[in-house]
Amino acid sequence: MSAAAPAPASATPAAAVPGPASPAQAGDPPLVLSIQSHVAFGHVGNDAAMLPLQLLGIQPVAVHTVQFSNHTGYGEFKGQVFPPAHIADVLDGLRARGVLQRCTAVLSGYLGDAGVGEAILAAVQEIRAARPALRYLCDPVMGDVGRGLFVRPGIPEFLRRRALAQASIITPNQYEFELLHGAPLASVDEAIAAARALLGDAPGTGPSLIVVTSLRTPDLPQDRLATLAVTGDAAWLVRTPYVDLQPLPNGMGDVFSAVLLGHLLRGAATPDAVSGAVSSLYALVSRTTPGQRDLPLVACREQIARPSETFAAEPVGSRAR
Repeated sequence: MSAAAPAPASATPAAAVPGPASPAQAGDPPLVLSIQSHVAFGHVGNDAAMLPLQLLGIQPVAVHTVQFSNHTGYGEFKGQVFPPAHIADVLDGLRARGVLQRCTAVLSGYLGDAGVGEAILAAVQEIRAARPALRYLCDPVMGDVGRGLFVRPGIPEFLRRRALAQASIITPNQYEFELLHGAPLASVDEAIAAARALLGDAPGTGPSLIVVTSLRTPDLPQDRLATLAVTGDAAWLVRTPYVDLQPLPNGMGDVFSAVLLGHLLRGAATPDAVSGAVSSLYALVSRTTPGQRDLPLVACREQIARPSETFAAEPVGSRAR
């Protein structure tokens, strides 16, 4: 096998050679800067988000935080975690092409390093300065019921103290929301009040929408799984049958966040977007073969844009005063 060819002598970092920008064209799909993990095999991170976004008419601009052979659901894996400097370098190249400032939303999920999180927030703040309406969906991945906390030390604190304020939307599961809230949830009404305490009133002060997934408070039927969406003046609950699938496939939260953001960028009202995301995820989970570690994204791709069964988002709780 021959050795790799050396880089041309003229090759220089993109930031040093700011070539022609990439102007937006009429009718171009919205761009979403998605900064997440990447695996060669499986559907997590960007590999779970890109296809749903594309099927919903959204163009992902994928920046990978890791390059692994497979996700941890398959056991041993090979690859590398990219340092924050690598992420900044890729973003620098996008900036030089005029792509960064064209993004209408930013999507992030699992953080292997708080330094990567800081690079994401810097990009959010930069784009928001030019596009005040920028949406930043932060999936605050920290852990789950049964598995506990599975991120590095410092990540929960970073999400609470830094990312939460910059996010427009957060999509924690119940375990993660309780970490952000600081206490267990005893009821749906308590969850609504806790979410409203975390909402902001302007960009940079906290999210305007909190969506809590995998909600199973004591006041909900045990044969149902709920998703709660909360804004400053309304709240909705979507309930689906509980699918007892063990082990659960990886990447469910990544798919949910991508579909939710895609619907919102297409102009769907909040309850309709949440309903669509829940319905798609339920369709994919219910079609997953027991023992499989990935959702059937490709085989059942029609369920992403047009799920065969729709679960409505029903208003709950009293409106905030």
